[in-house]
Amino acid sequence: MDLGIKGKRALVLASSKGLGHGIAVALAREGANVLLCGRSGERLESNCKAINAEGKGRADWIWADLNDEGFVEIVSKAVADKLGGIDILINNTGGPTQGTSEDMTAERLETYFLSMVARVITLTNALLPGMKAQGWGRIVTVASSGIIEPIPNLALSNTLRPALAGWSKTLATEVAAHGITVNMLLPGSIVTDRLTEVENTIAKRTGKSPEQLRDERQRLIPAGRYGRVEEFAATAAFLCSEPASYVTGSMVRCDGGAARSL
Repeated sequence: MDLGIKGKRALVLASSKGLGHGIAVALAREGANVLLCGRSGERLESNCKAINAEGKGRADWIWADLNDEGFVEIVSKAVADKLGGIDILINNTGGPTQGTSEDMTAERLETYFLSMVARVITLTNALLPGMKAQGWGRIVTVASSGIIEPIPNLALSNTLRPALAGWSKTLATEVAAHGITVNMLLPGSIVTDRLTEVENTIAKRTGKSPEQLRDERQRLIPAGRYGRVEEFAATAAFLCSEPASYVTGSMVRCDGGAARSL
């Protein structure tokens, strides 16, 4: 299938590694020009060299930290300078610290709200006028399956990410007539450094080995295994595509059937 995004300009947040990096690669392989963003200049530069070596889409990068007050201004300027505008926005952020509801403090809530919610929304608002003017845009926000089925010991994530769900659904109805789609992509257990970090914490708490824990967790997934970054990224690329122009306001799961809710 031709996704129809050759030459489209895409910004992918938190793309030095993991899901963000995977999405950037998938979009570039479809011929999109991608701007990678994150806090590890060494990784970002290496990622761009690998993407450009494939000779399909072009890749560039900027250093930007979602924790910085000037994040939106820095990234918006880079989009204008390096891409000349934007067609595709991938809102992706790192996960917050692990812990229970009782571990949450006002300070932690405020800190992670700013980096995971407020700056995602304000950046999107800053880039929307360009999408509206051209009558085409794709906004995909990567969140977590914890939105539909809260994950133990990830209370901060379970609390903050649903705010993005409400925002995303509201925005989708507001901009659909401009040819802009707005969707959320919810990963289940996809093999990344973040998944390994969570598993190691659980293993220490339960006294199980990481290998034993992973085997037990995979058996609970109907697909019988963890997902690959490439599978997740392909789903994101489709949501950014021309054929997906009638898909908006949705939360798409990529979890091997793990969530039991409708």
